[in-house]
Amino acid sequence: MNDNALHTVEAQVREQAAAYCESNNVPGFVVGVHHAGEQIIVAHGTANVATGAPMLRDTGFLFGSVTKVLTTTLVLQLVDRGLLDLDSPVVKYLPDFALAVPGAADKILVRHLIGHTNGIDADLYFPDDKGRDALKAYVKGLASGCGTLFEPGEQLSYSNGGMIVAGRLLEVVTGMPFHDLLAREIYAPVGMPDSGTSAEQAILRSTAVGHFLDLETMAPKPTNMFTLPDTWGPAGGTPIGTIADLLAFGRTHLAGGVAPSGTRVLSAESTALMQQVSYDMDSPNTPPIGLGWVLYPFGDTTVLAMSGASPGGVSLLCVLPEHDLVFAAYGNNPGAIMLQDQILQWLLSEHLGVQIPKLVTEMEQDVDLAPYVGTYRSNQLRIDVSIVDGQLEERMTYEPADESQERIFTEFAGGMTSAPPQRYVPIRPGLFAPAGYPLEAFDGYLRLLLVSFHDVRDGQARFRNGGGRLTRRA
Repeated sequence: MNDNALHTVEAQVREQAAAYCESNNVPGFVVGVHHAGEQIIVAHGTANVATGAPMLRDTGFLFGSVTKVLTTTLVLQLVDRGLLDLDSPVVKYLPDFALAVPGAADKILVRHLIGHTNGIDADLYFPDDKGRDALKAYVKGLASGCGTLFEPGEQLSYSNGGMIVAGRLLEVVTGMPFHDLLAREIYAPVGMPDSGTSAEQAILRSTAVGHFLDLETMAPKPTNMFTLPDTWGPAGGTPIGTIADLLAFGRTHLAGGVAPSGTRVLSAESTALMQQVSYDMDSPNTPPIGLGWVLYPFGDTTVLAMSGASPGGVSLLCVLPEHDLVFAAYGNNPGAIMLQDQILQWLLSEHLGVQIPKLVTEMEQDVDLAPYVGTYRSNQLRIDVSIVDGQLEERMTYEPADESQERIFTEFAGGMTSAPPQRYVPIRPGLFAPAGYPLEAFDGYLRLLLVSFHDVRDGQARFRNGGGRLTRRA
């Protein structure tokens, strides 16, 4: 990348960030691009409105679910060393692993954990344990409280539970706590000097906090909860770092497993395996998945991506092997995901010259809505689908298992326990768009807003898919 092109990217990103944050009440945003040996980082706004601390280029933030790619990298490191076999049952290494459905855990392979095809129904299971035994407590709790959504390998559903079980598996095989393993095997060799795994570490340096909109004043207010419990570490609850650190990790995957420092972190074979399609639902709202990475098709270009929600914040890491580019961003309000999508599409179309085809080109008018009506459930989540004025209407309700779960989820969601009803219009049988959105809104990362229904039997869909997550007909 020549200096002029780099200057253009920096100026454009700075302009987009300032305009979006100003008009959408996002307090702060930090973004980085590495392309062809050159790198820029742009910071805008405020890291914490309570203190007025500015968002800086080296301000830390919660990685959220971007951590899942780090966890997957740790698993593949053990495969490289001959300590794990992807096609062995998890219980071979983790005999205590069980689910509420007898025998169900025995069928889950190591590969299913990191490929989101395990079927563990635990997406909103938040046990509030701390310290070295947090993941052990999480796995123990699965046996009494969490069942299955589908047979392993039968479907694809974004899985926090699978990644957390993978984290516990890492602990048992290596004899090291997950956080220590992450620091030793990822942070150090990759070159992520400003990354940590706790609020205690984060407070020693500049760190952003998430914000939610105050519905009375419409002003952003800081979250009441900085991180999710330690039990969610491997899925993204606790790791914290900077844009430069995430770019270094992305560059490691860009370079076939070799870190910017020259240290080999992962074999070329395992790095490539993570980037290969391991499951494809063949539905526009759910991109194919590799191991750890989600594989977003933008025309002929594949974007390896993972986004990460944290309490009041959202991060994104994208690696484009075909274009030698890494993109990382964080905004300290959930609405920043729209800005991340906007910048990603600008980088693709304007900077790289990638043609982004329309994902949805037309809507079918006469789609039978009856097969999709009903109640769908997953762990502590209920979705009621009905027909109202010729459109599908969904009502989503959180049903907490206990007071502890309710407290954690409510704080994570900024005080909301149910969403207002949402209407959907048919694109084609089994695929729906939220009413009122322009069709081009779904060309990029926000294709996750589309809803699909799957496995229609006897005139009824068995599964609903929203945001890559399945709920099953009750």
